[in-house]
Amino acid sequence: MTFDWSWEAAGEVLPDLVEAFLQVTLVATVVGSIIAAVLGLVIAMIRRLAPSWIAMPVHGVMEFIRMTPIVIQLLFAYYTFQQFSPLTIGIVVLGVHYASYMAEVYRSGIDAVPKGQWEAATALSMSTTRTWRRIVIPQALRITVPALGTWVISMFKDTPFLIVITVTEMLAAAYEYGASDFRLLEPITLCGLIFLAASYPTAILLRRLEVRLARY
Repeated sequence: MTFDWSWEAAGEVLPDLVEAFLQVTLVATVVGSIIAAVLGLVIAMIRRLAPSWIAMPVHGVMEFIRMTPIVIQLLFAYYTFQQFSPLTIGIVVLGVHYASYMAEVYRSGIDAVPKGQWEAATALSMSTTRTWRRIVIPQALRITVPALGTWVISMFKDTPFLIVITVTEMLAAAYEYGASDFRLLEPITLCGLIFLAASYPTAILLRRLEVRLARY
């Protein structure tokens, strides 16, 4: 195996990496983030509104998910639900795994809503549904959006773990090229640069969004 840089090899592998990024890595991140954001909000609301005999088991499951490595969760789901495609399993596992973290972010945002807002809604005889839809959730989202974005970036950087369930995402495509051409320097370097090119601008946008939301 050689470690001298070859622009020819870089140009040869780049289209495969971009294709894997667009068709797998990006799709897994976007769909997984949607699952995590929606499920995380549902979990946070369950813990706030549901009776303890429901809220406590949900909290226990979320704690278990947070305390176990995502690789183990991927392998467990892969061998348990073999009727589904590896990509589908990977997306769902990513979504559920990060929903456990986003639920805590939502919870902190909900707890940060001033007590006076809850009292005002009660004084106006607003229903629970309307209180959450018109008062609580908008204010909680304004507080939590930057933190939620950080978890989305973390999910994006965790997509290479999908390689353990045979999903050919960007890193897997890099390894496949390295195995066939005995060159890993170019594909791994380009893989890292693509991750950086996608995540760094997102991080900057999140910081600007955080500053803007802090003004309101």
